Amino acid sequence: MKSFGITIYGCTHDEMDAFRTISKRFGVMATIINAPVSETNAISGNQCISVGHNATISEAILRALAHAGVKYISTRSVGYDHIDAHAARKMGIAVCNVAYSPDSVADYTLMLMLMAVRNAKATVCAVGRNDYSLHNTRSKALRDMTIGVLGTGHIGKAVIARLQGFGCRILAYGKTQDTAGKHVMLAELLRQSDVLTLHLPLNEQTEHIIGYEQIKAMKPGALIVNTGRGSLIDTGALIQALETGKLGGAALDVLEGEEGYFYFDYTQKPIDHQFLLQLQRMPNVIVTPHTAYYTERTLLDTVEKTIINCLEFERGLLYG
Repeated sequence: MKSFGITIYGCTHDEMDAFRTISKRFGVMATIINAPVSETNAISGNQCISVGHNATISEAILRALAHAGVKYISTRSVGYDHIDAHAARKMGIAVCNVAYSPDSVADYTLMLMLMAVRNAKATVCAVGRNDYSLHNTRSKALRDMTIGVLGTGHIGKAVIARLQGFGCRILAYGKTQDTAGKHVMLAELLRQSDVLTLHLPLNEQTEHIIGYEQIKAMKPGALIVNTGRGSLIDTGALIQALETGKLGGAALDVLEGEEGYFYFDYTQKPIDHQFLLQLQRMPNVIVTPHTAYYTERTLLDTVEKTIINCLEFERGLLYG
């Protein structure tokens, strides 16, 4: 069998170690470039490359990659909205994602949900000020609530499976209906849910699927949890609903315009992202920096499946 290589762009240190170890097991030569792929470093030498989900792959970058002989991009993520897929198709470059274990994101979703329901941010902040009194309105037990799961792919299913252990009422809306919980239309999901959790891919059909009208249809005081993609929610509509009290709170691991902010240290730099600043000031909003997936299990799954994706593509080219 002819050996081949993969060029991996934008690796963290632990990703580098995993790629070096796992690529040897598959007999693959891994060329690691620390920086995210760009027009200037698109000199792969290999027709298969791997990119991270926080690197925007524009038409100009794709053109440079095509010129360098790249024919296949495997993104180390479930979503690939950061890649101009239309331009890639025009240039004859195939794009593929990886389907890693949903457990990490599902676990994190439940953690955020419980924190939002129990108003954990306000409590922790008060304790940080040495205020141990019980100021907040009593919260509900999850078993007494209706949880709406928007999106029934691998992660949505894993969230539903975990929710069953809490004894709550579960409603679901999505393409896949072989899950527990009652499947309803979107309007019904919005109308009945005490907590709405989002698990859809981002595309033209799902961008701002939760906007002014959808939030208006939700229960007064309902909570929103988003560990999917930031642009599933119209953030302006979300902030308005939080400020007026229409929504009771939100827990967001993703945010519109997060690129350039999440994964970077801004302790000594100004933040020019008004939505982010507004949300962080709200006592009933939890913001985390797109970290739900960030576990050792996901790392190993992602690296191994990236290599398998590239290997299968290469074998298809070699053997037709």
